[in-house]
Amino acid sequence: MARPNGGLITETNEQYYAGAQRFQYDGSPLVATFDTKLEFGSWDPYDQNYHLNNFKLYVSPTGLPETYVEFINAFYVKDNAVYFGVDTGGDPTNTPDPIATGDYVIIQLKTLTGGKYGNKDAYGDVVQQNQGNYSYTPLNDVIDAFMTIYVGEGKLIPDVKRTDVIFHAKRGLQEFSYDTLKTIRSQELSVPSSLNLAIPQDYVNYTAISRIDNTGVKRPIFPANALHVSPYQVPLQDGDGQITTDNFGDQLEGSSITNERWANANASLLAGNISRSQYNDIIDTLSFDLAAGQRYGGDPQYMQSGGWFNMNERDGSIMFSSNLKNQLIVLEYVSDGLAYEGMDFKVPKMAEEALYAHISHAIISTRMGQPEYIVQRLKRERYAKLRNAKIRLSNIKLSEIVQVMRGKSKWIK
Repeated sequence: MARPNGGLITETNEQYYAGAQRFQYDGSPLVATFDTKLEFGSWDPYDQNYHLNNFKLYVSPTGLPETYVEFINAFYVKDNAVYFGVDTGGDPTNTPDPIATGDYVIIQLKTLTGGKYGNKDAYGDVVQQNQGNYSYTPLNDVIDAFMTIYVGEGKLIPDVKRTDVIFHAKRGLQEFSYDTLKTIRSQELSVPSSLNLAIPQDYVNYTAISRIDNTGVKRPIFPANALHVSPYQVPLQDGDGQITTDNFGDQLEGSSITNERWANANASLLAGNISRSQYNDIIDTLSFDLAAGQRYGGDPQYMQSGGWFNMNERDGSIMFSSNLKNQLIVLEYVSDGLAYEGMDFKVPKMAEEALYAHISHAIISTRMGQPEYIVQRLKRERYAKLRNAKIRLSNIKLSEIVQVMRGKSKWIK
């Protein structure tokens, strides 16, 4: 593959796949050209800020892979360039050189594999976060392009503050994230004995929760809905049923008996998955035997053995049924695309035009004295481009649809 030559690709293959950029030191600063900005905390491995670095430096006198060692002498980063020596606040080129001219230096971004230089201990996920980013446009680039193309004399928007554009761009990214963009996050978790898991920090709504069986196949877990509810308040009551308060008049809260009973419930009984021996003394065993496989009137949403979950808004947690204790689950949920700058602040290229239309309509529709026909035209344009983005991002593949539909033409004998 050709090296970057002014096109949209700005990284070499080594930078993209391995997260490494090599230099032969000639006394000048090492200017990193990664798409990822270098983050610097400290050069000293014994300083707690050292772990804030998103990269490591390796040095070799020959450039052979097995000869690289981690560089742990003084250096610092300024304007995405690495300078050797101590930052004195003056001209960075006047600092002493702790390595020899002609030595080979590697800037290794942290990666899941630890890199391939030195002790291979540059562990992190910086490289992996960057991979696949070509299909996205950073939100700042979208804002810059909008200010250049849509704003100015003789254009759709004669004048607008950049802060207004930033607000509408972020708001549009949030709205698109809920039903158009690929902002599905997932976490692999183990259900503890308490049966409670904290809701993720960037959680907006769940998409699916699944149990992972021993073969790695996901088995759906369904919401409890009418089976259970986690009460938002659990006020303490006295013997007369009156709600008790403390010395300041605030309501006293206790632990939920409803949740306690749910945690101790037999999931098999909830689903109706019972054996004859369980109810030997309660029901007519003959009738029970005759009804095996003929459970008329059962509600399908509860006739399953996969387990249930319930959103506990009071505690900000997800509560699971007792049969999921110590089980491995995967939580898939929707975020709003604004939780973490850099990782989230990006727009799929297939939806970029829709975001421009959203910003245009949002700005014009909130201004006084705008002709209504202009506002309506921009509204229709926004709707049409958002619809196109949804179709593009739905990722429908004809070959996959054909494969699924083949199973619909089977003859049942």
